[in-house]
Amino acid sequence: MGKSVCLKLMIGLLPYDAGHVLYRGKEVGEMDAENLRELRRNVAMVFQGGALFDSMSVFDNVTYALREHTKMSDQEMLERARECLDMVGLGYDKDILYRMPASLSGGMRKRAALARSIAIKPEVILYDEPTTGLDPANIERIGHMIRKLQKELGVTSIVVTHDMPIAWNCSNRVAMLWQRKFPYIGTPAEIQANPAPEVHEFINGIYHEDQD
Repeated sequence: MGKSVCLKLMIGLLPYDAGHVLYRGKEVGEMDAENLRELRRNVAMVFQGGALFDSMSVFDNVTYALREHTKMSDQEMLERARECLDMVGLGYDKDILYRMPASLSGGMRKRAALARSIAIKPEVILYDEPTTGLDPANIERIGHMIRKLQKELGVTSIVVTHDMPIAWNCSNRVAMLWQRKFPYIGTPAEIQANPAPEVHEFINGIYHEDQD
């Protein structure tokens, strides 16, 4: 089981034949369509690379879940989209709503994906390698956004990352995936102090294929 696969199991995008994934006491793998709909209403996911719909404008991307899960009017969706884009630092671009994903930089695509994830006001946001492919300035910006959304919206964040500053600065608990298990779970300070050689190697960027 890899890290990205783990996130997809949490939101019911992949089947599993061992172990348990529970949401409000219900087994995700056994949920019917109605319960899956409730799960995805309350648990949003920011896919690696942003995963915006290339054929849709930023406005249509950000409001996609609102059209699926609410009865908001077009004006209400417009106001919510602007609010979310402001929250992730894209409100300065007055034309952003009508731009297509292909016209955005990598950092802007990531932030537009963040705006889409919070539009529906989820309880939990799952992040799959949110800083992959970004330059240092945008990595820092995305980390700031994650912390800001946690604080201002009260959402729980589950972040899959190889970026150690993101892991230390965006979390109060860290779980290290090693050989398809989570043998090391603790606060950032506890993980950093762990003497296990595989923990030391991971923290220092020495990557092995069997970590996944």
